[in-house]
Amino acid sequence: MARKTSENPGRLAQIAQTYKMTRQADPRVGLIVAAVGIVTFGVILALGFLIDHPIWAGILGFLLAFLAMAVVFGRRAEKAAFGQLEGKPGAAAAVLQNVGRGWTVTPAVAMNKSQDVVHRAVGKAGVVLIGEGNPNRVKGLLANEKKKVSRIVYDVPVHDYVVGTAEGELSLKKLRTTLLRLPRTLTGPQTTQVNDRLRALGDPMSKLPIPKGPLPKGMRMPKGR
Repeated sequence: MARKTSENPGRLAQIAQTYKMTRQADPRVGLIVAAVGIVTFGVILALGFLIDHPIWAGILGFLLAFLAMAVVFGRRAEKAAFGQLEGKPGAAAAVLQNVGRGWTVTPAVAMNKSQDVVHRAVGKAGVVLIGEGNPNRVKGLLANEKKKVSRIVYDVPVHDYVVGTAEGELSLKKLRTTLLRLPRTLTGPQTTQVNDRLRALGDPMSKLPIPKGPLPKGMRMPKGR
């Protein structure tokens, strides 16, 4: 009982923090979420009166209204979170480190004096290199890193992307989804072997700051690997 009691305040505090963050970027989020709940409940209840089952419809309407509110709030919170991360140093690394299980992420495997960086993620889809910074500079940095990686893991797919909002670049919002949709070509043991081989390139310690604050729905705070 004590354990459950200690967990609940933490979850409520996290929800409150997420709402506060979302409201800063989306001041109407409270009104919109409430309107969605009221409309959903009202429609279901009205249908209940039409079929002469208002009580059951009221119960169902309440549950569906709560679900609809949660979905709408989650999407708007996600949009607000990515909006706050966009353009900040280390934003791509923060998203990469929350891709999920099965991925090993090494932030800032390459960096220049202008602090343009390349991050590396290794999973069953192969090696993914993510460039972050000035597009004109980071493309060269990304190309050089891809050549180094390809020499060591020449038999493994190497995907590369530049994070940004311009045409041909990958937005932060689509970064996680893009990685998860890549075709799986390696087994678990093969992924481990690739990681071991890439250690020959070194894993430089990154001093790049990782943005703090609530992350998009379904994502956890970065953890060291």
